[in-house]
Amino acid sequence: MTASSVVEGRDYTLIIDKSGSMSTNDQPGGKTRWDAAQESTLALARTCEQIDPDGITVYLFSGRYRRYDNVTSDKVTQIYQENEPMGRTDLASVLQDAVDNYFKRKVAGEAKPNGETILVITDGEPDDYKAVMRVIIEASRQIERDEELGISLIQVGKDRKATQFLKALDDQLESAGAKFDIVDTITIDDMEDMTLAEVLLNAIHD
Repeated sequence: MTASSVVEGRDYTLIIDKSGSMSTNDQPGGKTRWDAAQESTLALARTCEQIDPDGITVYLFSGRYRRYDNVTSDKVTQIYQENEPMGRTDLASVLQDAVDNYFKRKVAGEAKPNGETILVITDGEPDDYKAVMRVIIEASRQIERDEELGISLIQVGKDRKATQFLKALDDQLESAGAKFDIVDTITIDDMEDMTLAEVLLNAIHD
């Protein structure tokens, strides 16, 4: 199976942190983290349209979350106009919904043959570390093969505690009981000169 056929036979879900700190203005070109996330979502939606015409699933989350299904590039601007950064970072709840959504579609025969990639853009540490780990470990135990479900966590901003948490997720999942290591994390240091959009697109092709 070629890399391109794996990319094409998958569904993509993008989870975007809209907690208050996402309005921080520390991105290249004088942009806020929120601006960078919007540009990246647009780039990702455009790329996915070429390989998955029915669009991507997009979640925005803080203390609560909202899901948008079948998002194509022309819907991205509208989503960002309807939301603004505020609130906490309840990552566990939104991740649980995204994982449940995948397994429901799988049982119903509606999932793509090569599984799903969930991409998370976040800037801070989640409210509940252990809950996030539990969601991921449980998901890993429900899949038959390693590559069926991939979760990429992409950090924007320089929160050191968030970096430590993301690295721990990447390195310690299997020792904590996961069946497969389904997480890949990309911190601000890993990005170097890449834009967030480039990082997201790389995560798809990884």
